[in-house]
Amino acid sequence: MRVVAHDSPTPGAAAGSLPAVRIVTIDPPAPKPDQVLIQVAYAGVNRPDLLQRKGSYPPPAGASPYMGLEVSGTIIGLGSNVDGWKVGQKVCALTPGGGYAEQVVTHAGHCFPIPDNLSMLQAAALPETTLTVWANLVERARLRSGETVLIHGGSSGIGVTAIQIAKWLGATVFTTVGSAEKAAACKQLGADVVINYKTEDWATVVKEKTQNQGVNVVLDMVGGPYIEKNLRSLALEGRLVQIAFLMGSRAEIDWTPLMIRRLTYTGSTLRARSDEEKSRLVSTLRTSVWPELAAGRLLPLIHSVFPLSEVDRAHALMESSAHVGKIMLKVNDELSQ
Repeated sequence: MRVVAHDSPTPGAAAGSLPAVRIVTIDPPAPKPDQVLIQVAYAGVNRPDLLQRKGSYPPPAGASPYMGLEVSGTIIGLGSNVDGWKVGQKVCALTPGGGYAEQVVTHAGHCFPIPDNLSMLQAAALPETTLTVWANLVERARLRSGETVLIHGGSSGIGVTAIQIAKWLGATVFTTVGSAEKAAACKQLGADVVINYKTEDWATVVKEKTQNQGVNVVLDMVGGPYIEKNLRSLALEGRLVQIAFLMGSRAEIDWTPLMIRRLTYTGSTLRARSDEEKSRLVSTLRTSVWPELAAGRLLPLIHSVFPLSEVDRAHALMESSAHVGKIMLKVNDELSQ
C-alpha cells in the first residue's frame, strides 16, 4: 500500500524547517484483536502532523510511525475481539498515526458511523477536531449556557468547530482572526464578537465588550505572549484551557490574577490519552454531537482538498494559516464519493 513517509529532521537545519516527504510502498498493517483495518478514502490534515514531521510530536509507543490522525473509509478487516462493526461499513475514525495511507488500523472504539447526510470528505474532517474541542471546551473548561468564551484562531479547523459547539451550548463567542475574510467566515458560523488581532488589541476589546468583567473561558492554541493576556481577560472563576503553543510554551507571567480571581489554568492533548479514554470520548460524542450532525448542524467547514501526493502543498497551506476550516487529503478516488 502507499503511505506518506517523511525524513528525519536534519541536525543544524533552519529552525522550523520541514523534512522532505515522499510516497513509499509498504505492507498493509494487520489489525490487532481490538482493532479494525480501514481502507482510507480521505485523511484530515492537522497541525500535530507538521509537528511530527519536524520531530517534535512523536507517535505513542506501538503506533504507526507515519502521519495522519483522522480518516474516513471502509472497514476491510476486523480484529478477533471486535464487536459492533462489520466489514464493509463506512466509518470515520481517530487514529494514533498512519492516516496518510491507503490503509490504516485503529482501535475499534475510536470509530464513528457516518451519518447518511454526510460525505466521506466531511466525515474525515470530524474526529480529531471534534474530540479535541469536546474534551477541552466542554469537559475541561465546563463551558455552560449563558457564559462567554474567547476562542483564539477562530478560522482554524479547531476554531470553526469550537465556535459551533460553543454556540450550540448557548455561549456568547468571542474569537480572534487575522483577516477580514476570516472574520466574515467566523461571523457566518455564529461568532458574536470577531476581533482582528492584526488591527486591534484583542484583550482591550474583550475588556470593553464585557464591561471590564472578562470572559468565563479562553480556548488557546497560541501560548507565548498570549498566556498572560489570557489570564487578564478572564472573569472571576474563569478557566483557561491550553491546547497548543504555536508561539512558544515559555513566557514571563504575573500570576497574581490566578489567585485574585480564582482562575483555573489547564490543558490537555488527545493523542497521549489511553485507548479507553479515547473510546469514552467517542461514545460521548456519538450520543451528543452525532445526532446534531445527522440533523445537518455542527457540520465541518472544508477549505481545500489535495491528493495524497501533494502533502507538501497541504502542509505549506497549514503553515501559512491562510485557510479557513479544514485541509484534507484525498487518498482513494473510488471511495471518495
